[in-house]
Amino acid sequence: MINLFDIQIRPIQPSDNTDLAVIVRNTLIEFGAANPGTVFFDPTTDALFELFQTPKAAYFVAEAEGIILGGGGIYPTEGLPEDTCELVKMYLLLEARGIGLGRTLIEKCLETAKELGFQQVYLETLDELHLALKIYAKFGFEYLCAPMGNSKHFGCGLWMLKKLK
Repeated sequence: MINLFDIQIRPIQPSDNTDLAVIVRNTLIEFGAANPGTVFFDPTTDALFELFQTPKAAYFVAEAEGIILGGGGIYPTEGLPEDTCELVKMYLLLEARGIGLGRTLIEKCLETAKELGFQQVYLETLDELHLALKIYAKFGFEYLCAPMGNSKHFGCGLWMLKKLK
């Protein structure tokens, strides 16, 4: 079993791209959500390191004993208000779920968003990812009636927003 204390959270590196793309896509397959208009088909999923070189973007990788367990980040998505970033690409291996790692990654992302001057964090998700929805709600994300910005992920049918304090 993976122990949360043995996990390192670090910035993304170029060598992480392949492992992270597999984790993202396998998770969507696992939940029956490998649909058009999601990150499953987004070409940036194969080049996360390059994507997160964008100013005011950050992506964090969870690793234990040289094995990548997943990651998550924040991104200044096109079309969002200047004070708002998006929580993106938050996916974990099955074995890394249920130990508090998702919560740890979200906390790191929210803290980084504040440090970068953002006042709100937006996210897009799917009904199929019901476990994540509960975690987002615990963090104070509230449902929206329509999407914000231009993520190009038309396959996501749920949108949430959290105001940072």
